Amino acid sequence: MDKVQLIDILSKYNQEHLLRFWDELSESDRCQLRQDILELDLAETKLYFSKAMEGLGNKQLLKERISPIPSEAISSYRDISPEKVQHYEELGLKEISEGRVAVILMAGGQGTRLGMTNPKGMCDVGLPSSKTLFCLQAERIRSLQNIVEKKFGIRSKIMWYILTSEATDQPTIEYFQANNYFGLDEENVKMFKQGMLPCFTLDGKIILDKKYQISKAPDGNGGLYRALKVQGILDDMKIRGIRSVHVHSVDNILIKVADPVFIGYCLSRSADCGVKVLGKSSPTEAVGIVCQVDGEYHVVEYSEIPLEIAQLRNNDGQLLFNAANICNHYFTVDFLYEIGHNCETNMELHAAKKKIPYVDDNGVKCTSTIPNGIKIEKFIFDVFKFSTYFAALEVKREYEFSPVKNSDSVGNDCPSTARKDLLNLHRTWLLNSGAASVKGDVEVSPLISYAGENLTEIVQGKDFEGPLTLK
Repeated sequence: MDKVQLIDILSKYNQEHLLRFWDELSESDRCQLRQDILELDLAETKLYFSKAMEGLGNKQLLKERISPIPSEAISSYRDISPEKVQHYEELGLKEISEGRVAVILMAGGQGTRLGMTNPKGMCDVGLPSSKTLFCLQAERIRSLQNIVEKKFGIRSKIMWYILTSEATDQPTIEYFQANNYFGLDEENVKMFKQGMLPCFTLDGKIILDKKYQISKAPDGNGGLYRALKVQGILDDMKIRGIRSVHVHSVDNILIKVADPVFIGYCLSRSADCGVKVLGKSSPTEAVGIVCQVDGEYHVVEYSEIPLEIAQLRNNDGQLLFNAANICNHYFTVDFLYEIGHNCETNMELHAAKKKIPYVDDNGVKCTSTIPNGIKIEKFIFDVFKFSTYFAALEVKREYEFSPVKNSDSVGNDCPSTARKDLLNLHRTWLLNSGAASVKGDVEVSPLISYAGENLTEIVQGKDFEGPLTLK
């Protein structure tokens, strides 16, 4: 396809500026630019920009539009009896034993804010074992498989699908290969890439990153649903007989991968879509809230809720809007299939003003000191509104949530706080299991305990002093 034909395509969408350096390019660079252009669905791209821009700006919600999760759709660990928790766990373990459980790990992010150039899953927070996030999560899967084998006499496998990005895909594959998939069977670990969307100027022109290359950015964690369909993951799940899928982000060091209690809880409610939430630490905590808007389930950003609504409390003193989202989800395969094939194109699009590198009219690569462009993303929780049977489970922060997002210099949600929170949890496990004392950094390998179980015989009456890893 020559320049005239490309101009004819681009001019219909006011994007012919993409060819302004065409006459200067080598043949290989022209091939690259031609491919970038032809890979775009320009009609869809134009629609994406228009839809995303509609939602940009102040979106504070009116009190009459927003309501908390109905009481019948949410339970809390504060109120669930130990017997009920055990019942849910039994249901979840049985689901695993029947080969019906898969995990989707969202691992498309680089550790830029951590000062890393590698995928965030390769972060070592400084545990005595030096295990990375990827390693810890792999070993939790192995631990569950061992629990199921001991309980049911069945060597069942949990399928692990890992969503990568253009930036993290190859490094992630190489890292898993170099570490022999952390003891998991290679055939049960499958990487797939999220899509990319072009970056735009504020007036809707697609940005060139190089004279011959369009500027693109990952389409957000909500791009998961299209990637599942396009890359054949949904079909693979169907073939394998998977029913229950646990989806979570890579950066939570306390994540209970394929948590059987959560899976069993969702199964007991016949949920097609489930979410773990935390109680907010304060009305102004900067977290998204799971709630209903106009009768549909949504996650609403803290900035969109007026303070007078955020401060409302129930009769028991709990915040009315208390369900903090932590990107920890349950879906049935049937629900994911419905989203991928019938609902994905109706998902919301979110525009963010960013400082995007660009090529100026002289062909020089430039950076901007102010937001000069638009990146468009989809969010994973924007499918909640399509759920027929929605379920939420409030969990304990100190047991289940400690993200690694920032460098230690920030002082929160960083490697140091994640290390501290994990070691505090393990100290609690050891003392609850009868250890006489625990001093210093004592880590418990997931391969000997998934969630604090099976430690009594190992630790009863003993003193432990770190740095130490029990394995």
